[in-house]
Amino acid sequence: MRCYVFPGQGTQKKGMGRGLFGRFPDLRRRADRVLGYPIEELCLENPERRLSDTAYAQPAIYVVNALHWSAAQEDLPPADFLAGHSLGEYSALFAAGAFDFETGLTLVRRRAELMSQVSGGAMAAVVGLSEQIVQETLEQHGATGVVIANYNAPEQFVLSGSREELARIKPVFEQVEGVRGFVPVRVSGPFHAPAMAPAADRFRSLLASVEVGELRTPVISNVTGRPFGPDAQEVRDLLADQIARPVRWTDCIRYLRDAGVSAFTELGESKVLTSLIDRITTALDAAPDPAPDAEAKPARQPAEEPAPDPRRALIERIKREILQPEIGDEALAFDEDASFRQLGLNSIIYVRLARRAGTVLGVPIKPDVIFQHRSCAALADHLLTRDDIAGAAAPEASPAPLREYRDERVTALLRDCADGTLTVDRTIEAIRALA
Repeated sequence: MRCYVFPGQGTQKKGMGRGLFGRFPDLRRRADRVLGYPIEELCLENPERRLSDTAYAQPAIYVVNALHWSAAQEDLPPADFLAGHSLGEYSALFAAGAFDFETGLTLVRRRAELMSQVSGGAMAAVVGLSEQIVQETLEQHGATGVVIANYNAPEQFVLSGSREELARIKPVFEQVEGVRGFVPVRVSGPFHAPAMAPAADRFRSLLASVEVGELRTPVISNVTGRPFGPDAQEVRDLLADQIARPVRWTDCIRYLRDAGVSAFTELGESKVLTSLIDRITTALDAAPDPAPDAEAKPARQPAEEPAPDPRRALIERIKREILQPEIGDEALAFDEDASFRQLGLNSIIYVRLARRAGTVLGVPIKPDVIFQHRSCAALADHLLTRDDIAGAAAPEASPAPLREYRDERVTALLRDCADGTLTVDRTIEAIRALA
């Protein structure tokens, strides 16, 4: 079975939808009429950096998602399920026939306006910790105003709360063993948290007058992690609730897997959801089988170790060994297809990145190579075409230190260090503690 998924806010970037506005001009004209400004110009030119503003970003993402859906209907087989992350849920409902394109865009525009009016809050991604540890850390340090807003993957959560509280607990989380990053999210408010309740209530009033049609394809709700039911009022209620309640993306993917979905296709230029789904499904596959019953199934055989992926390994090295030392932990959560321009890098940083890349890979790399390719994925693709780099970039089958140590605890620490879960300094401290 197949599921198409739609990304949400955070995936906007200059150039989004390029090549699709001309392919579907009617959709572009309809969007212009609803919004009152040229959507193609906003997406391709990003005048006055408006895509960084929630009020512009959300309508832009909805329109571009609709363009990709139109292309998918012509190019791809039909889906058995649809799902969207936060804002992407509106794209999924539009694709399923809950409302027409203009109605969905009108809702998204008003949703964006209401959410952008709630100020004084922020969001941050915590990577590498379980839900239990995240919750315990918040409770132990009295961060009562901070909540988990996004359950993105088994070890990736987004916190929402006041800027002051998030700033206070940032160093706390950075000292928790196993954390791989505490990364601010570029949004204008504390989304999917109780602080958004006034916006949710105002949005609920708007939804009351919206006609919701029968869904042609099941859509998974972010709030419940289950399909929307046939009741139109339930759809309205869940859309309003979603503004102030957490996005349970892990539960959504778990339900879809249990329902028999084996193929997930992210529609759009982003691969953020693809990465999260890979993490979720990997964790589900690794989970132990339930206790055996009277008719126990044969024990699951361990999966064969997949062959190393040179491209994936190089992208991770670019993030961890080249980008992170210059811009900090934001590099670890940075979308591999996103432009470096989103980071606001200046020419001096490009020079430093080139020098660091040359040191890491052992060959000279010019700054214009970094600048021209602009994203981690594009840079990796370019580097892998160079004979002087391809060999250096290829992952080793088994690093020597992991073969030399026989203490399983040390081996585990070294593996965490090798894949970026632990820093070198924290690994050394942990090994010393074992000694």
